[in-house]
This record gives sequence, C-alpha cells and structure tokens, in this order.
Amino acid sequence: MNETTPGAGTGRELPALRRRLAAFAAARDWQPYHTPKNLAAALSVEAAELLEIFQWLTPEESARVMTDPERAHRVEDEVADVLAYLLQFCEVLDIDPAVALAAKIDRNERRFPVPEGPGRRARSRGSAGPFRDESKDRNLDRNSP
Repeated sequence: MNETTPGAGTGRELPALRRRLAAFAAARDWQPYHTPKNLAAALSVEAAELLEIFQWLTPEESARVMTDPERAHRVEDEVADVLAYLLQFCEVLDIDPAVALAAKIDRNERRFPVPEGPGRRARSRGSAGPFRDESKDRNLDRNSP
C-alpha cells in the first residue's frame, strides 16, 4: 500500500480514483480522445504489457515475480495502467465496476454451483473459467465442458 494515498486499501478508494483520473484527463483536454473504443484499446495494450512480463517465465518463476524488485515495480506499474484505463472506461460508460463485478460473481455462482460429493472438481467452459462471457458459449459445441 502506498502510504501517500489516503484510504488506499479501504475499499472506498475506487470512486475517488475515478474522479482523480477524470480530473487529470480534463486538465489536459484529453476527454475527446477518451472514447469507449480508444479506452478499450488502451486497456488491451496495457494488459498485453503486463502479460509480456510473464511471457517466458515458468509457472514457478511467475509465482515468485514479486520477489525481484525490478520486476515487481514493472508489474505494479502495469497493474496500475490496466486499472487506470479500466476505471476511465467505466467512467465514460457510467459503469460501477464493483457493481458489475458483484453481478458477474452472482451469475457465475448460479452457473457453476459447487459440485456435490467429495473430490469432485467443477467443470468450466474453456480456459477462461467462470468469467468467460456466457454469450460466447452459444457458439461452442454442446458436448464440450
């Protein structure tokens, strides 16, 4: 947690960060460029930059990435960039990200109930797991997990 950021880690900071990002962009007259399409593209690019850090690491190396100060700093910067663009995207489209996430978790809990019986694993559709967009599932073979 950054000690210079009041309220960091309290769960109440997202609205304040959204306002701060909006003010930052407004002060620089960047709003004309902050369209949903541009922000979605920027979000994708930043997520790819985060992925790049892990690209050639083994699973074991990736689990230890935060023990290397240089890599840890890069990971934190890219996470911040991803979150910044996601929050700006939500601001432009008037989406409350916490409400959207809670609704998605609710849908996934109904869609993927806890399996009954000991030792049974839940099956998910595709490698994205339960957060996959269910509208895309209509294109999958009905017999696939």
